[in-house]
Amino acid sequence: MPESIYQKIGQVERVIGINGGTFDPVHFGHLRPALEVTEALALSQMRFVPVYQPVHRGQPGQSAQHRCRMVELAIERQPLFCLDRREVDRGGPSYMVDTLASLKTDFADAALVLMMGMDAFAHFPHWHDWQGILALANLVVTHRPGQTLPEDGEAEALLEARQVDCLTQPQGQILDLGVTQLAISATQIRQGLSAHHAPDFLLPERVADYIQTHQLYYPS
Repeated sequence: MPESIYQKIGQVERVIGINGGTFDPVHFGHLRPALEVTEALALSQMRFVPVYQPVHRGQPGQSAQHRCRMVELAIERQPLFCLDRREVDRGGPSYMVDTLASLKTDFADAALVLMMGMDAFAHFPHWHDWQGILALANLVVTHRPGQTLPEDGEAEALLEARQVDCLTQPQGQILDLGVTQLAISATQIRQGLSAHHAPDFLLPERVADYIQTHQLYYPS
């Protein structure tokens, strides 16, 4: 494994990143941070896991099949990225602890790293069985370089107890990582498309072509 923030850990053969989300649609704001996490931690792969039924936000605007296909198109030229359909195939509410348990069954020789942005981490102590998540994986919290981490509340207490400068265990640790965060949101893209604004330079060209072909997000 190349030099990285992640030190060699016992019997771990590889380190796998998990990037979950609605991806409605996937865009460069999802992709660039995922690449930087992959490189910084010298991950074996980064698995994009579209949710089926979110439990922390409203239902996606597009079907799971459309969202999965857009992810496939977005990552097809990055060999360390792959689509993971397990939440879609499982159906029902998408709980990350269940997804990580399934991944540990499939990749028993791997350490898992769940990436999330600062906003998501602020609510992490309220996630379903967050303790179970940390029993299965490490967290990498991405943010703009120089951005202040939570300084009060449950998220700050969790950081105080779990934050490290270098991941040395296969689970239970939290690493913060400054990345290039682009001011792009799926909501912004959907609103633009509903007003017939071109999504160019906000998401990969092949995703934009797919949206155009299938008339996704355009007013009916």
